Amino acid sequence: MSQLFEVGSQHMSLETLHDIVSKKKTLQLAATAKAAISDCRAFLDQKIDESDTPIYGINTGFGSLCDVSIGKQDLGQLQENLVKSHACGMGETVPDEIVKLMLLLKVQSLSYGYSGVQLQTVERLITFFNEDILPVVYTQGSLGASGDLAPLAHLSLPLLGMGEVRYKGKVQSAASVLKKLDLQPITLQSKEGLALLNGTQFMGAYGCHLLLHSYRLSWFADAIGALSLDAYQGLLSPFDPRIHQVRPHRGQQIVAQRVLEFLTDSPLAAAHKSHVQDPYSFRCMPQVHGASLGALKYIRDVFETEFNSVTDNPTIFMEEGDVLSAGNFHGQPLALALDHLAIAMAELGNISERRVYQLIGGKRQLPPFLVAKPGLNSGFMIPQYTAASIVSQNKQYCTPASVDSIESSNGQEDHVSMGANAATKAYKVIDNLYSLLGIELMNASQALYFRELKTSPFLQDFVDTFREAVPFVDEDRYLHEDMQAAREFLLATKLERDLTLVQ
Repeated sequence: MSQLFEVGSQHMSLETLHDIVSKKKTLQLAATAKAAISDCRAFLDQKIDESDTPIYGINTGFGSLCDVSIGKQDLGQLQENLVKSHACGMGETVPDEIVKLMLLLKVQSLSYGYSGVQLQTVERLITFFNEDILPVVYTQGSLGASGDLAPLAHLSLPLLGMGEVRYKGKVQSAASVLKKLDLQPITLQSKEGLALLNGTQFMGAYGCHLLLHSYRLSWFADAIGALSLDAYQGLLSPFDPRIHQVRPHRGQQIVAQRVLEFLTDSPLAAAHKSHVQDPYSFRCMPQVHGASLGALKYIRDVFETEFNSVTDNPTIFMEEGDVLSAGNFHGQPLALALDHLAIAMAELGNISERRVYQLIGGKRQLPPFLVAKPGLNSGFMIPQYTAASIVSQNKQYCTPASVDSIESSNGQEDHVSMGANAATKAYKVIDNLYSLLGIELMNASQALYFRELKTSPFLQDFVDTFREAVPFVDEDRYLHEDMQAAREFLLATKLERDLTLVQ
């Protein structure tokens, strides 16, 4: 039986989200959230009944049409038209796991009772989450400012029995799935379409997904970097705690400590070395990896604040009797954080490729290209080319989206965050990093074979497990399959703690 999480019962942290996702928990609204949602809806209905005062998006048009008044009899149609007209996404479809997070974050934002939605609308979103009815959403279309309008319109269309969903492993019309489950389409009331579409849940879901992977990748980068260091006969002195006490960046300290722990009881690490320094890609792992790990704390803070925020517009304050139109849907905080995330994680791939380059260079008694008969065999020559190509692509993906803007809606929306583009670019960087670290793991484990001494028990176990997926390369063979297997090994490996946070 699935475990249950009550939305609105507690602060939503990254750990909370990870717990919900990893344990496949189902959702329900806390009693306090139900009351807040219902009370806000009743307040809004009363306010509309008692006054003809223009309220943006409730009895007016949208964007630059904000001065067009809408009659009370058309308020529901206005909201349905909004959802239909804004479902203009293009490009690739958003991965299912991110769509599911979008549903969760939309429920969380609406649960505070500042949005004026019907209780049944929020509960239908919960049904979608619990039953894995995942709307088909597209990656292109959001400017990251008036909320993630196009993606959230595609997320919301199935509530009305329109659009498509992925259900039971295949894409189906939303209408057919609702019919199978004996669910009636939602009839939107005033403000509801705006509440569903104004919000940052596309950017937020990507950020959450990417942060969870980034903490895993940070750990892998340290472990694989430690293996490369040992295989390269690297020195341990750069990881001495005293070095990092006099420059006490927390991420730097954690990485140095991790590397020493990974190399505990390694005969290779303990052996005398004739050289006095290693290249920066080995020596400066604490400083480089640590800076990326430290960046995750800032990025996490931004997203955790966003998870626990109301990001639609207008915002309804029942106690004061006010409905205020403002800009909490603007994604600038997330855009900056997502650009930062892409840059921070790209650097882990950048330095990883440099270690690969050093390992294949025929230095420190390692054969050129890590193969016994170089010349007859090219060995690991071309995987480094591939890594270099991917690293270069990541650099291009790291061009900031958040410094861009474009005028829209006849000038009413004259500054936008482009946070959605920052999100999809960061996704590609993270995806590429699995490939880059997989290539380094292939090279490091191959180099280790040519050493008489062994690495640490921990890293040897890691290599032995890896060897079940990717055998030692004795002579040239079809390496694409090995490289793909190395990537899949990292994606599938369960860490003792899937989420390791910088405190």
